[in-house]
Amino acid sequence: MRRIAIIGSGQAGLINAHALLKAGYEVSLYSDRTGQQWLTEGKPTGTAVRFPMALAYERELGLDFWNDSPAAAVGVNFVLCLQPGTPFLVLNGRFATPALAVDLRLQSSRWLEEFEKRGGKLHIEKITIERLDAISAEHDLTIIASGKGALSDLFPVDEKRSIYTKPQRHLSMVNVINANDNPNNRVRIARYYELPKAGETVWTPYHHMTHGSSWNLFSEAREGGPLDIFRDAKSGEDVLDRFKQLIRKVYPWDWEWAKDMKVADPNGWLTGEIRPTIRKPVGILPSGRPVTFVGDAGMAFDPVGAQGANNGNKMARHLTEAIVKRGSAPFDAAWIEATFDGFYHNHGEPAYRFNNAFLDGLPLAGQEILAAQYGSDGRADNSSPAQKLANEFCANFSDPRCITDALLDVSRARKLISTHTGGAAMAAVMKGRFAIIGNLIRWWMSSKKADFGFQHQMWS
Repeated sequence: MRRIAIIGSGQAGLINAHALLKAGYEVSLYSDRTGQQWLTEGKPTGTAVRFPMALAYERELGLDFWNDSPAAAVGVNFVLCLQPGTPFLVLNGRFATPALAVDLRLQSSRWLEEFEKRGGKLHIEKITIERLDAISAEHDLTIIASGKGALSDLFPVDEKRSIYTKPQRHLSMVNVINANDNPNNRVRIARYYELPKAGETVWTPYHHMTHGSSWNLFSEAREGGPLDIFRDAKSGEDVLDRFKQLIRKVYPWDWEWAKDMKVADPNGWLTGEIRPTIRKPVGILPSGRPVTFVGDAGMAFDPVGAQGANNGNKMARHLTEAIVKRGSAPFDAAWIEATFDGFYHNHGEPAYRFNNAFLDGLPLAGQEILAAQYGSDGRADNSSPAQKLANEFCANFSDPRCITDALLDVSRARKLISTHTGGAAMAAVMKGRFAIIGNLIRWWMSSKKADFGFQHQMWS
């Protein structure tokens, strides 16, 4: 039986560990904390919402312990705002099956417990380069699933694939309870608000480690803009207070929903920055032995397009399948490079381009798709061309191979629009644009702005 070592107990590392166990390998997992420490001492490392494709793999591995959570999100309410307080373009898209964000502290704790029950070997220690070299000598393959510090630095940045030289947003997150949810609203949706010159904010239904169904508030601030107010925040309460200020000023339609929110737990918040980075897949230890990576250790995404955890699941699956296919042959540097290249061209590169489209701003092609879908309401029984386009947009979060090319290329965008509308693409685009302008005028003239068309009672 071939022996595999995995360093790190986050999302991708644990998925890879369970997948390899299921495939019949002897797997040793090295974690710098116990399951109990994940619960009591750690911070969530992100929202980590997963979409249908990534969740399907978790179900296949028997790790879907929160499958019936009421925090599952059936779709996305995407709102483009011209300026603070002024919605302009709305998309209500539905996932094929619900998405889910589980508190990573709860998830890692539960998956670690399950890993040992299934016969995995768990080691609790902090791994240095010297210790890693010794571990690699005892295993046929060593996989790094820790995205920070010296272990990640084993893998040089691939400057040709990493198009950004610095972080593009300042990030802020807090988990909250006590939202004033409408009891008549029978479904939950993620709310994604974009201010082109300021950044993005996302309210995501969330399964908290102690409170269960709750919310995650997330901000992606461009430097110096109206969302850039979190840099010196010192606590979860401080972050939430600033989110409330932001909501009251920038998204006033959500104020009644947010005004009574409370922080879910003292550790449930984060601020910081991430440079979107792709690394070369071969790390060479002092002994000369090669190691490879999975997840954020190799591909670090800005969270703007929610691709990090989803990409990690897909990378773990690809790596596991490649290991099985390798048989008894050595896991040498050439195999490592070929394995990652295969993953990158099939899954990683489309996800990276899709994510970067949010960071850079959707080009004309994406804008035309958004215009053509205008009028989508997110209802399960809506089979209109507009709703089908909105749902395609949502499907791309799950599998960026779906329409990323169309979001970035005008000819492909118009072909997609024509396919769903059965007519001339530009006619659908112009119809949507006129409707958008008409609704914007009504918004400016209305004294009851809460009646604007993106409100969530449309969903069922």
